[in-house]
Amino acid sequence: MPPFVLAVTRHAESIFGEEMGMLSFLTNSSVVALLVLGIVMFIARKATSNMTLVPNKWQNGFEALVEFLYDKVSDLVGPKVAPKAFPLLATLFVFILVSNYFGLLPGVGTIGFGHGNGFLSLEHVDRPLLRPATADLNMTLGLAACAMILWLVITIREVGVWGFVVHTFGPKGGLKGFVGMMVALVFLFVGVLEIVSIAIRPVTLSLRLFGNVFAGETVLHTMSGMGGFIGSVLAPLPFYFMELLVGLLQAIVFTMLCAVYIQLSTAHDEEHGHDEAGHDAH
Repeated sequence: MPPFVLAVTRHAESIFGEEMGMLSFLTNSSVVALLVLGIVMFIARKATSNMTLVPNKWQNGFEALVEFLYDKVSDLVGPKVAPKAFPLLATLFVFILVSNYFGLLPGVGTIGFGHGNGFLSLEHVDRPLLRPATADLNMTLGLAACAMILWLVITIREVGVWGFVVHTFGPKGGLKGFVGMMVALVFLFVGVLEIVSIAIRPVTLSLRLFGNVFAGETVLHTMSGMGGFIGSVLAPLPFYFMELLVGLLQAIVFTMLCAVYIQLSTAHDEEHGHDEAGHDAH
């Protein structure tokens, strides 16, 4: 077995997590995902185990985060859908954010198995011991799949199957005759494009998150291998600050897009209800 080494750079980046030796059912990225889940659950448990009217700092911070996220989700999907969408959307945001920042810790992605001159040799790592969870394409695909399952469930519960079909393919504007037929054909074509767009949403969601985190990981490892020991410490420093911003932005973008998808497929139900109410009033 190749020696266990500390590396500044790696010979080749893998878009998937590597198996953990004899524990073939685990990968280095899934181990990090479990660590992230443990951290989040520990903080949540510590903040909510002994809740009081006068909150302590843990409870106060946790309540502020939940309230802030709920307000943002409610603004995006509407107050009617927010209670259904909030639990998973908030979980996705927190998990992605912590996973992105966990990948910036020293040793994540740089300590592992490879070819070197012995323990703590500054050589390339072929199989890192730990890998950022969101730098594994399997993980981001799983997150996107969960988000789209939530979208489907909420959409069907809010508007029904037929309501979704009408909203996607049905003509708008109430035109009749020949012009109405032409408009119906146009909206039928638009509906087909919408279905294609829905089908590729998990791919675009996962690749956007994976690509940014994977690129940041690669840049940090590359810069860490420049200029000897001093250069390896100073060169990547500006990029760490950039990755702190990128990690936050990617968590926001992923969650916001999921919320927008939900809003687009459910908002028309409310609009339809307002139109019927106005018609009855007349």
